[in-house]
Amino acid sequence: MSAVEMTSKERVMAAFAGKPVDRAPVINPTSVITMDSMREYGLKFPDVHLDAEKMALGASAGKELLGFDSVMPKFSVVHSAAALGAEVDWGKDDSMPYFRRHPIQDPSQVELPADFLDRAPVKVVLDAIRLLKKRYGDETAIIGKVFGPWTMAYNMVGTQEFLMETALDPERAVEFLEAFAPISIRFAEAQFEAGADIILWGDHVSGDLCSPRAYEELLLPIHQRINNGWMKKAGPVVMHACGKTADRISLIAQSGFEAFHFDSRNDTREMVERAGGKILLTGGVNNPEVLLRGRPEDVKRQVFQLLDAGIVLISPECAAPVLTPNENLRAIVEAVKEYRR
Repeated sequence: MSAVEMTSKERVMAAFAGKPVDRAPVINPTSVITMDSMREYGLKFPDVHLDAEKMALGASAGKELLGFDSVMPKFSVVHSAAALGAEVDWGKDDSMPYFRRHPIQDPSQVELPADFLDRAPVKVVLDAIRLLKKRYGDETAIIGKVFGPWTMAYNMVGTQEFLMETALDPERAVEFLEAFAPISIRFAEAQFEAGADIILWGDHVSGDLCSPRAYEELLLPIHQRINNGWMKKAGPVVMHACGKTADRISLIAQSGFEAFHFDSRNDTREMVERAGGKILLTGGVNNPEVLLRGRPEDVKRQVFQLLDAGIVLISPECAAPVLTPNENLRAIVEAVKEYRR
């Protein structure tokens, strides 16, 4: 442990670099926007998805109201797909956006538009990151978020339709992945350019949707190329997949991503053992039972367990349910401050 008190950004970046920290950082690679925070700031859905100033203000709650060491402004899964023509319902006062229609049926239809970064659903995210960079500078880590080609295929082709391709026509599935990858890469690079320190890369290759063999044969080679030169990185990139991933974490550790954001449905010690020190792990704080319906003492107990297992970057397992009490999210930060090995 470092004896010198660090800023939030120093703490986070040191942990990514494997250097001593004054305490474990608490980050939110995915959303921690809650109804409690929005009421506090006079915000509402869907405005925080569509207005850069409101998006940045909502993201700042992670630091200002919850005490996290990071801020992350992209609260939903739809922005890049919406910019490409997916039909989106942007949600209501207490609900997140969802897809109404998936516009792609063939890999030949996929293209990176010349004005992609200027299209409203993409520009709003970049503008929010710029606002956060202006506000927090080098004080707090700013996390951007993109969805990789596997999840882009779910969003643009349809989950069932794309998974049928992976089973019946793997070569065509790879064509989809290779077509979507440049779009994910460009959005990630643009978020780094706007001021993000870290990028969350969501590719949902969990056990209920994808076998380890399918990941190894179809997507892993693309991930490796992305991390070996396809993408210009200005900081760490954290891969995320919900669900059970212990049976493929050794493969994910070969991807070149600096960290993996994992679900509490995985045994933490098994994840650490199978990762073999080749990739950092973050996540594991359960959403539905602990954060949403639990008490602060339940949250602290789970955080202590994660720290005991060797997790050095603490975070909720996925986007926090919007009805999560803020006191439970604050308890994550309280726990790392109280922790004594």
